[in-house]
Amino acid sequence: MTGVARRTYDDALLRARSAAWAPGELVGQEGFMSGSEILGLARRAGVGPGVRVLDLCCGVAGPGRLVAATLGCRYLGVDRRADAVDVARDRAVGLDCRFEAGTVPPVRFGTFDVVLLLEAFLAFPDKPALLREVSRALSPGGRFAFTVEVGRPLTEPERGDMPGADTVWPVPLAELVSMLTAVGLDLRWTGDGTRAHRLAADALADAFEADRAAISAELGEEVVDRLVASHRLWSDWMATGRIRKVAGVAQLVDGGAGPP
Repeated sequence: MTGVARRTYDDALLRARSAAWAPGELVGQEGFMSGSEILGLARRAGVGPGVRVLDLCCGVAGPGRLVAATLGCRYLGVDRRADAVDVARDRAVGLDCRFEAGTVPPVRFGTFDVVLLLEAFLAFPDKPALLREVSRALSPGGRFAFTVEVGRPLTEPERGDMPGADTVWPVPLAELVSMLTAVGLDLRWTGDGTRAHRLAADALADAFEADRAAISAELGEEVVDRLVASHRLWSDWMATGRIRKVAGVAQLVDGGAGPP
């Protein structure tokens, strides 16, 4: 979506996304998590009234606004794209939500009880550097709640097949656990969402294809081609076990990463 305003992009895909999700499950998210999954993970991380939450790579903050509105937390969403932050602010009127535009890492927005990273871990090639910053942003006993694409690094042919492969960096689960441990984060819970996310990828790909003419009129034919191709490939990788979708909650122990 390089060069396309985030509001334009989001609006152009709304009809297809609405067709893909079951009633009540579309909450403005851009990944494969349903609204129910988002709330379930936030609750498992202890989000509730007065809890300070930092949502990294929030985009237009559909999940963040859902969490803030439903669970009553004190929410800060951060995204590198200022136009996404503008959309998030406009849609969060009346909620206890703040937003900042900024590149992550570093994470320099204060101290939080919970850090969320939903459907964006994949985009970071240097996960240890990100996790050090997450650890430093957490208060003692704070929780890091995330989703992650689990699997070995992509081969060169796989990178050639996947649109936007420069933001596709899966990680083996054992390596991720070691990375978390190294910065004082103890992985307390994991859940496997592979099957549900494969079905979501299929439904979204079908919906984008069905709405191809309208989306192409707004964003161009190439955007639809890339959306459909990437969603079909994610579905295939999840169906064959090449990639697993895992949600996790890790808790800060032993002082975390320490000072910079």
